[in-house]
Amino acid sequence: MRKLAAFALSGCVIGVDRLLKTWVTAELAPGDLRPLLDGVLRLTRVHNTGGAFGIFPGGGEVFIAVSLAVSAGLAVYILVSARGIWPLLGAGLTLGGALGNAIDRLAQGYVVDYLEVRGFSVLNLADAAVTVGVAMLLLCTIIGGRNGSAR
Repeated sequence: MRKLAAFALSGCVIGVDRLLKTWVTAELAPGDLRPLLDGVLRLTRVHNTGGAFGIFPGGGEVFIAVSLAVSAGLAVYILVSARGIWPLLGAGLTLGGALGNAIDRLAQGYVVDYLEVRGFSVLNLADAAVTVGVAMLLLCTIIGGRNGSAR
């Protein structure tokens, strides 16, 4: 049952990510911005052809391949190896985020980013899910020992 919940979480991340990207695309032209939290957060539509934080611009095909390979590995991990709620949540978030951005890359050749953290970067929900999911998996591995079974 928990394994199914990890896949359901992935689906929710993908669904909400698609909704937000569709809304941002309809409401903002590329480069447009809207303040959200004075001086800290703003909506800024960016088309990212690179990786996280815009590194390696134009490397879309490589990022598609990596995203799909990582997604397949995460699905196998969820089905075969993941034990405990925290590793399953981490894997589910990471899987949803990786697939959310892969969908963008496959459909349009770039990822729609929209949440600008001033002085840092512009990201999206899928990016946040990958970041939080990977952090959870790392913590589970460190705290839970070799099998990552922290609960």
